[in-house]
Amino acid sequence: MRMITAIIQPSRLETVKSLLGAAGVHGVTVSDVRGVGRQRGRTEIYRGHEYTVDLIPKVKLEIAAEDEQVDRIIEAIVKGARTGVEGKIGDGKVFVTPLEEVMRIRTGEVGAAAL
Repeated sequence: MRMITAIIQPSRLETVKSLLGAAGVHGVTVSDVRGVGRQRGRTEIYRGHEYTVDLIPKVKLEIAAEDEQVDRIIEAIVKGARTGVEGKIGDGKVFVTPLEEVMRIRTGEVGAAAL
């Protein structure tokens, strides 16, 4: 089993969710997060005053999946999150980590049955 964590732009969430549904993903956790990468923030003007936004709003997706589904899920996330043909800085990242164990609290099921 693997834990897939993706950080994407908030405007791409609906597209990514649709593609994940088409890829057969039934469970996903979505969190609003803020962070900075190569973009290094941006400068904005509000009511005539210039200020720097150091942390950019993003969306974090977490998906627990069986090993056979990982490539299909990553492909759906990348396809939905990429802006333009070649993508742009700030489109996000996907992290895949091993998942030791999963337990469904309600039933006590463990492993793949708990997903």
